[in-house]
Amino acid sequence: MRMRRKRFILALILDMALTPAFGWPAGGQTVDTQSTGAIDGALLAKANAGDAPSQVLVGESYAAGKGVGQDYSQAADWYRKAAEQGSIPGQLHLAALYRDGGGKRFARDMVQAAAWYRKAAEQGDVGAQATLGVLYSIGQGVPHSDVEAYYWLDLASQVKGPNQEKYAANRQMIGTHITADELADVQEREAKWLAAHPR
Repeated sequence: MRMRRKRFILALILDMALTPAFGWPAGGQTVDTQSTGAIDGALLAKANAGDAPSQVLVGESYAAGKGVGQDYSQAADWYRKAAEQGSIPGQLHLAALYRDGGGKRFARDMVQAAAWYRKAAEQGDVGAQATLGVLYSIGQGVPHSDVEAYYWLDLASQVKGPNQEKYAANRQMIGTHITADELADVQEREAKWLAAHPR
């Protein structure tokens, strides 16, 4: 009973942590695709030339159906171009798109979502770190690991911001499932990460 309650709470936390953050609907919802016009030619030229912020904007246009018909596959292609250049917004948009899916045309894929969240988390994105921690805590898209969950949530909880207390509370809940030796290993690993990534 107690374990079921904890899983329910973690699922609720995951739902709160993973709500769409980029202004497009979650998978299965529709967007008005009757927009007229097209993607700005100058923006498209910059995107085709490899400008990551422009690639993200073009991806957003396809995801929302702004100026073009809604096409999640095209959105993913543009996000991926930016993400592969190390663009955190590109990685986060791609992760969220895989997390939510796009109805029948773009399948939800939590393994891909977790992989892209990890790339953003490794670069220091606090939201991605917290999301990855939650994914590890429930084993969605990654193997269940309380140690990994604690690690990522602890990194996220060390950054001042509006969600800092939430991240710390989630970390504490997970901390009850790891040993003192595991905690020491996590702290050593965090010290190395923080030395390499000053905030």
